[in-house]
Amino acid sequence: MPYPLKAEVIDIDLRTGRLVLEAEYAGQDIDRYLTSGGVSFDIEVIKGPQDLERDTYSLSNVAAKLIKTDSTQYRLECQLPESVFVHESRGAVRIPFILGMQARVSLEVYLNELSVPGRLRNLSVGGCMADIELADSIAIGVNQEIPGVTLEFPNGESFFAEGKIRHIRPFGQHGYAAVGIQFINLSTTQTEALFRYVSESEREAAYRTGANDKMDHHSPLFIPGAKEKKILQREAQEREKRARQSPMERGVMDVAHQLQVGLMYMKTRGLFPEKIFYDCVDTLRYLVEQDRKAFLYALAFLHDEPNWVRHAVQVAGQLADMLLARDPHDPHVREAVLGALLHTLGKPLLVGPQLPSLKVNMNPAQKDILRGHVTTLLDKLATLGWTPSPTCREVIEDANERLDGSGYPAGKRGDALSDRVRLVSVIKAINRLLHARNGIPPHTPLNAYRLVNEAAAAYDKAVLVEYIQAYGLYPIGSLAKFSGGFLAWVMDIDGKGMPTKVCVVKNLRFPDTNIRSELSSGDFSQIGKLEGIVNPADYGVKVIKV
Repeated sequence: MPYPLKAEVIDIDLRTGRLVLEAEYAGQDIDRYLTSGGVSFDIEVIKGPQDLERDTYSLSNVAAKLIKTDSTQYRLECQLPESVFVHESRGAVRIPFILGMQARVSLEVYLNELSVPGRLRNLSVGGCMADIELADSIAIGVNQEIPGVTLEFPNGESFFAEGKIRHIRPFGQHGYAAVGIQFINLSTTQTEALFRYVSESEREAAYRTGANDKMDHHSPLFIPGAKEKKILQREAQEREKRARQSPMERGVMDVAHQLQVGLMYMKTRGLFPEKIFYDCVDTLRYLVEQDRKAFLYALAFLHDEPNWVRHAVQVAGQLADMLLARDPHDPHVREAVLGALLHTLGKPLLVGPQLPSLKVNMNPAQKDILRGHVTTLLDKLATLGWTPSPTCREVIEDANERLDGSGYPAGKRGDALSDRVRLVSVIKAINRLLHARNGIPPHTPLNAYRLVNEAAAAYDKAVLVEYIQAYGLYPIGSLAKFSGGFLAWVMDIDGKGMPTKVCVVKNLRFPDTNIRSELSSGDFSQIGKLEGIVNPADYGVKVIKV
């Protein structure tokens, strides 16, 4: 099926292994989610003292009975397997990494160019499944052969082999992808080592589940060595730094994740997931209308997402904000915001041997490749059989054009660019200047405004004035430095653009200590005078991902 179906566990009997799922589905073909009377699903649990740890477990071909309970409501009555160990079609046993079993994975996608880290989710002598960040999945395609798969176990032992990507899909709801990898070109030595690692993993899983009474201790493979202990300690410290996200921040982050899921479907399934992208647009509009200032604040917390994702969601979000401020009944808002959201998708579509990553400082040849992203996206949409509306297409095509003809891909000028495009181009230009790019540090809002103003022949000055009036010199979501040595996120501003509410997150006299304290302007004397806007990366202020 093109999309995963979300379901809730409504009943489980551990004694009999009966599990009941409830799902809502408006289509007529829900039975296609079952194959030969079986269903495959992931269960994701968010746990820990602050809900900052994930535990995800996949089950394949579980016997299930489908019952319709209402017009769009269904129950799936499942009979869980007696063992957690799955016998594959080739006769091998697949060992799930459950109940805290951990091993790290590194996928060398391009030789000496790009390696992607992940976590091992299951292992057999034929291959493994790893989960990686959605952001890293753009470089990987189904049936792609990769020069290296390295598994590193807690005690420090490692296994290396060449691999082939067999499948890739979204994994859970928190920004990860599952990658199925087949081991290829194994030598006799590699095969023998792999059999030992699978055997030890089976022993560890049996011990943790209590499936074998004779197992009374951990496998040596899973006893953390000094290196693993340091990594675990660092990860625990990172989780402690992360404050609980607000519903608004989670909503914005979900849009960023869904945008990447949509890209995955375009790349790996030859499908344009129209529903996913329109859901993203509708979510952005809903969040703007629900609480505009909280939404603008939440947009800042994308600064650790991939640049193309952050840029797309922030530009689309601000475009929705400004268009709705102009006319809340404008019938073109939805399609214009969709165009802004899709505009940068051509960049990850260009990732390949010549452009192995979008994260690196690019050479001139790679920059030239990247300038073709608009054409690449439009060609991909045509291949997938999806035709954007005139408004959507206009934004996709013209967002990089400039009034003086210095833009790309067509070098359009002046009156050839609509009011909407003039607005998008100013939002994009300022957003680009406010963030680090190709080794160039970010500008302050004031400097960004000045640079766009100095390029007056390229941008509409009236739109720049409108933008500054909307967001001010200290925009909501920027990081302000105060004379008392405190750093604080700007949460609200007054009519003159001055901060009236901030969230203090760092005292530079105690840089290793994290704070989360909201202050109103009447209490700013506690942290000193406002000095200016600073770059979060310069002070190690970042968002920690679940």
